[in-house]
Formats: sequence, C-alpha cells, structure tokens
Amino acid sequence: MTLPEIAALLGLNLVLSLAAMSAAWAVAWKTGRWGLVDGMWPLAMLLTAAATFLIVDGDPVRKGLLIWLAGVWAAREAWRGFSPRIRAGADVRYALAFEGRTGFRATAAAPLLLCFLPQGALAWLIALPAQLGQVKFEPGVGWPGWAGAVLAVAGLAVAGLGDLRRATVRREPPAVRPMSGRGWRRWMERPDYVGDIALWWGLFLIAAETGPGRWSVIGPVFLTLALAHWVKTENPRRVSDGG
Repeated sequence: MTLPEIAALLGLNLVLSLAAMSAAWAVAWKTGRWGLVDGMWPLAMLLTAAATFLIVDGDPVRKGLLIWLAGVWAAREAWRGFSPRIRAGADVRYALAFEGRTGFRATAAAPLLLCFLPQGALAWLIALPAQLGQVKFEPGVGWPGWAGAVLAVAGLAVAGLGDLRRATVRREPPAVRPMSGRGWRRWMERPDYVGDIALWWGLFLIAAETGPGRWSVIGPVFLTLALAHWVKTENPRRVSDGG
C-alpha cells in the first residue's frame, strides 16, 4: 500500500472506532448504563483490526496472528466490561461524573465528547499495531514476529490469572483482602495490566517486521504509560470490583 492509501485506511478505521463508541453512547444515554463504554472499547479496537484484515492484502500469516490475538484479547475484555457485576460498578463511577451536574456536564453531549469519543480515539491509537502490521506483504513472519506472538500469548495468560485473582479476592472477607504495596508490588496487584502491556507489545513485535508497522510503536508506548500512571495512583480496592 502507498502512504496515501495507508492514511486513508487509518482514517476509515478512526471513523469506525468513533462510530462504535457513539453507538455505545446512544444506548448508555437511553438506559443509564454508562459502564457500556468499558465493554465497547476493546470491541472498537478489534473493529479497526478486522476492517484492516478485510481491506488489505498483506502477509496472511502476519494478518492471522494479529487478528486472532487481538480478537481473543478483545473478547475477554468485552466479556468483563459487559458482565453485569463489573458494569454495575462502572455505571456508578461514570454516573458520578455526569448525572446530577449542571451546565455542560448535564447535557447529552457531555458524555459523548468527554468520554465516549476520546475512548474511541484512544482505542484506534492503541490498536495501531493490529492495523499497520497488516498492510505490507513482505517480509514474512520471522523470529521477532514469532517472539512477539509468544509474548502476546503470555500476556493473555497473565491477564487470565488476573481474572482468577479477582475472583479469589471477592470470596475473601474484606478484612483479609490485600492492601496496596509499592513499586513492583503494585503491579502484582494488577496482573491484568501487565497482561495487556505484554499483549500489545507482542503485537507490535509482529507488526514491526514491516516498515509501516514500526510506526505503530506509539500505541503500546501510550498504553504502557497510561497503565503505569493508573498503577501508581489508583485505589487498590478497585481490584476487587474489576475496575
């Protein structure tokens, strides 16, 4: 693909991501279920990868690795985001930001412009490896790509362990639930974050064997910095409610 064609593809994917989040906003505004944004976010990322998969004629092995790994990750994240228990907690958190407010925050446009559309843009940004990695046919997947696939699978496994940990924490009495640590111990309290970072850096390694794929590094870099900020600042008790 030429540079203008790649730019057009990315522009189309951005529109698709924003459209998906706008649809989620319309449902959330009608039902009051603001937590839908957390379930739609990974699906918007998968939508950009799937659209690319259907449009471009890249290396079939690389395309397959990217779409399947991104698909498994997105399915898990969407299942968590749409689950009634986790969504109920998210509904409350998002509602506090918009309901009962005055001025602009009380309007229907506020959640769309301040939450849903920014989430759509970030979904597109973070998913760049799954998009740009598909647009070139050459070269084939080499050892860096297969190493990235192993890292991505390891990330999925670590994220799954995080799900098991949350289930264990919810069964424990509040008095014995783990409290926050410092440094690497805070990361151990969020294995889902560690898994997400490993997966998207793995997808980047698969994509980076191609010229356009190397530019997608901005996606995993942003995700890593964002999750590092959350690990440093968030309330560790949110671990128990899947937040």
